Amino acid sequence: MNKLYIGNLGENVSPLDLESLFKESKIPFTGQFLVKTGYAFVDCPDENWAMKAIEALSGKVELHGKLIEVEHSVPKRQRSRKLQIRNIPPHLQWEVLDSLLAQYGTVENCEQVNTDTETAVVNVTYANKDQARHTEEIPLKILAHNNFVGRLIGKEGRNLKKIEQDTDTKITISPLQDLTLYNPERTITVKGSIETCAKAEEEIMKKIRESYENDIAAMNLQAHLIPGLNLNALGLFPPSSSGIPPPTVGVASAAAASSFFQQPESETVHLFIPALAVGAIIGKQGQHIKQLSRFAGASIKIAPAEGPDAKLRMVIITGPPEAQFKAQGRIYGKLKEENFFGPKEEVKLEAHIKVPSYAAGRVIGKGGKTVNELQNLTSAEVVVPRDQTPDENDQVVVKITGHFYACQLAQRKIQEILAQVRRQQQQQKTAQSGSTQQRRK
Repeated sequence: MNKLYIGNLGENVSPLDLESLFKESKIPFTGQFLVKTGYAFVDCPDENWAMKAIEALSGKVELHGKLIEVEHSVPKRQRSRKLQIRNIPPHLQWEVLDSLLAQYGTVENCEQVNTDTETAVVNVTYANKDQARHTEEIPLKILAHNNFVGRLIGKEGRNLKKIEQDTDTKITISPLQDLTLYNPERTITVKGSIETCAKAEEEIMKKIRESYENDIAAMNLQAHLIPGLNLNALGLFPPSSSGIPPPTVGVASAAAASSFFQQPESETVHLFIPALAVGAIIGKQGQHIKQLSRFAGASIKIAPAEGPDAKLRMVIITGPPEAQFKAQGRIYGKLKEENFFGPKEEVKLEAHIKVPSYAAGRVIGKGGKTVNELQNLTSAEVVVPRDQTPDENDQVVVKITGHFYACQLAQRKIQEILAQVRRQQQQQKTAQSGSTQQRRK
């Protein structure tokens, strides 16, 4: 089948628009585009090119602000009001099946066929033929926390491609730009038959569950390295999770540990935002920034512009980890909502942390190993500029750039490294003091 149906088109889409789109995507076509209101038809040279067009364009390319749908055009004589859906998995609830089928029109009848297998078969009758045609592919939408999506996709998209190949489905994931502080989840859309969608769902959830359990295990081992941090507040795990149990401590050290966690160390982060956004962050008579400071429990100040043409302004945020998370999250949300970035530009935060010059090497690691691991783990860009001159406090800057959650995770990991350095220094001082006292005796 080499005739294509192109749907979800805006009213103003012209044949020339579609010709340009296919040419840009290097997909050949024969004849002219037949454009109707909301949809169009076109022929490809052969079935292989038709399949490539569907894979490259359907649900992935916007035309006049709408994601187009591309599929094989089914001749009227091949359409029927009746469908038979096979191999429905036993765990799929009938309410879910009904709601999926109802998305495409009025279902006049849906009856189960008796079989000798565990999987179910149903006969479905729609009100008209066009509605039945659209159920050939049923989109399944899954919400997944952004922290797990990278591992679901895999390096160079290998994990996702394998699931697509193994289940004969097409899978797309909503862009990072759709995330907000209050919605850290991304939408995974699976297209295929009910049978193949169910298989893909099983593989996707298996991968997400595996990532979740790995993170829980890793965080349990490292929780004691992040002083004063409420890990649930960081948004690293879905709200439905029960949280992360604190590490086990002995009776003798319980009181000390409790005191240690109740008094988190204050941090200072320099956040760089577009100069045009300063007014929106401050608000009328400073109301916005005052409210933000109270909400986050942090000190928030806007540094003076470095010059009349400065494109960036520095926001100085001082407070414990949770306050940093809340303040930076609200600022990120404001930048996103007020469109201070271009329509196709990803909203990112640029945060600078000052670290003692003697600890910079630990952040970088031997041959850059640690900083590379940080970037791979968090998806943020982490840079310790070379040849920095330490300031009057013998500190240098670490630059972190990335999406909000990536930026937050990188900051926490760097603070963890600094906490390790401080503990080691304290242990050395204690050992030296003990050695001096021994010599005096």
